[in-house]
Amino acid sequence: MKTNPEIDDFIQDILLIDKDKGEMVLSLRKLVLKIMPKIKEEIKYGGLVFVNNKRLFCGIFVRKNHISVEFDRGVDFQDADNFLEGSGKLRRHLKIYQQKDIKNKKVAYYVKQSFQL
Repeated sequence: MKTNPEIDDFIQDILLIDKDKGEMVLSLRKLVLKIMPKIKEEIKYGGLVFVNNKRLFCGIFVRKNHISVEFDRGVDFQDADNFLEGSGKLRRHLKIYQQKDIKNKKVAYYVKQSFQL
């Protein structure tokens, strides 16, 4: 995984506050970087975002009761299982409550779609 002091500090802060959420953030980050190893990461808008050609296509945000994986053009995704939430013009998100949700809610499937748009 890439080393970036700002991102490392962000994740360490989450781990100190809530170990389970921190571990989910680490797992989600690892998943995104596995799919797109050369993608740019930034801390922005209070979360960890992934940028490709200046397009912020995916973000990981820690909420009070869950982790939100957000997609800039989620409205355009194939979502046969209806896992995506949100009613905005373009954005959609997945709510991750526990580690197994990452697989069960097919996060990799949605990350791949987001990157391909």
